[in-house]
Amino acid sequence: MKQKFDVTSLPNVVASVHAAFAQFDPADRIRPGQTVAVAVGSRGTHDLKDLVSATVACLKSLQLKPFIIPAMGSHGGGTAEGQRQVLAELGITESSVGAPVVSSMDVVSFGRVASGAEVFFAKDALDADHIVAINRIKPHTAFRSEVESGLCKILAVGCGRQKGAANMHKYDLARTIVPAARRIMEKTSVLCGLAVTENALGGTNSLKLARPQEFVEIDRQFLETAWQLLPRIPLEDLDVLLVDEMGKNVSGAGMDPNVIGFWRREGGIRKPDYRILIVLDLTPHSHGNATGIGMADLTTRRVVDSIDWDATYLNAFTSGVLRSARMPIPLEHDRLALEVALNRIPDPGSLRMARIVNTGELETFWATKALLPELRAQKNITVDAVPLELQFNDQGRLLPATH
Repeated sequence: MKQKFDVTSLPNVVASVHAAFAQFDPADRIRPGQTVAVAVGSRGTHDLKDLVSATVACLKSLQLKPFIIPAMGSHGGGTAEGQRQVLAELGITESSVGAPVVSSMDVVSFGRVASGAEVFFAKDALDADHIVAINRIKPHTAFRSEVESGLCKILAVGCGRQKGAANMHKYDLARTIVPAARRIMEKTSVLCGLAVTENALGGTNSLKLARPQEFVEIDRQFLETAWQLLPRIPLEDLDVLLVDEMGKNVSGAGMDPNVIGFWRREGGIRKPDYRILIVLDLTPHSHGNATGIGMADLTTRRVVDSIDWDATYLNAFTSGVLRSARMPIPLEHDRLALEVALNRIPDPGSLRMARIVNTGELETFWATKALLPELRAQKNITVDAVPLELQFNDQGRLLPATH
């Protein structure tokens, strides 16, 4: 199956960043030679290197001295070196973006906000003269609000490092992120933020350079756009969903609950209702962090053997979603996992099963014959009706699907 998404994207991301800075005049706030901490997160933003390098170049053109700081809470195992490595694997190094990477887990406290959450902030960012945040705006994987993942969140959670992120997640994020971000903006010199939306295939759909007083409104506006662009599986009812891989570079939750069903992470209405979910692999970029594995029902011994339990548990403790680190039943190999799932289906001829690469790659997916009538009825779906047999190697590992 091939889905047709809105794939509108900026023709030249670097040029768009430069154009945004050309309209930005902070002359009354800056002096030549001042330092700028550029906060960069760990999410799999498609054009991250271009966004960061262009931002660095623009800051240098203003005669400022930018440096990069990780703004990713507890990711990278909650260590300075681990977070530096995460950025490097995302293409963010001193040589690639033209600015040094400074990684530390030290934070300072800005007191508590009304929800009770204590606001922590990166000390190295506070030591800089100014701060610039870069983040993709998208629906969050754990709560619903007018402001979810975006500029406010990278300040309030990402820049809080492990200690700050853990504290924030003890409270209602929907009520805490905006007040915490405002507290940070009161206490620091946030110069601007680069907000980005992505289309369903990962291309940069739009971007805007926001002044700190615009962060909340830009987060709201861009979140509406992000919901419209969010890729989904065009089926509400499945016996089995087969997921080739999960990982932190796919979603902060390993698998996006907005795709597989929010109920699998937080409970509630089973919509969409995918009754058995199988995960076959963990991406190398996850470094063993299998946060989100608890949303699966079945997995493989291969996944279990690749898990870094310390990193996974730290992520679960930080987010407060302990069930995200629970273990599904591990089977010896892919074929056995599928056999166990299919043995639960009374009539194999009516099996409603779909296969996806991961929750971030949904343009192409595979489905069983019983699903063809409803898929053909959808105008944005192209069906290749030539049947494909699932192929396994001698070790029972499922081979990549073909188009």
